Amino acid sequence: MSSTEPRGPRQILKALRWSWQGLKAGFAFEASFRLEVYLFVIFAPLGLWLGIGPIEKAILVGSLILVLSAELLNSAIEAVVDKASPEFHELAGRAKDMGSAAVFMLMTNVMLCWGLILGTRWML
Repeated sequence: MSSTEPRGPRQILKALRWSWQGLKAGFAFEASFRLEVYLFVIFAPLGLWLGIGPIEKAILVGSLILVLSAELLNSAIEAVVDKASPEFHELAGRAKDMGSAAVFMLMTNVMLCWGLILGTRWML
């Protein structure tokens, strides 16, 4: 498909299918993603229940969604690196480490968001 072709319902449906395939692959092949999905299933409803107002709810649940997104991107980086460079290479290792660090930073963001929103409420 060239970039000049109009985007319509058919292209949107294809994009949704590709996204669904990516979610299924992440769940099937990535133990970290599975664990994070299980945690999401527990904590997202909790965040919706504990958040006061739409902003707090969005921050509590949105921070969890960001972790899932980063984990999928990290897995994609690892898959491409493993395909392109099956033997050890310093740059390949660095790319994988940086992807992992991105996931870690967003997990830290979850703790910060949940701690600031819920922790300050319970301390007052």
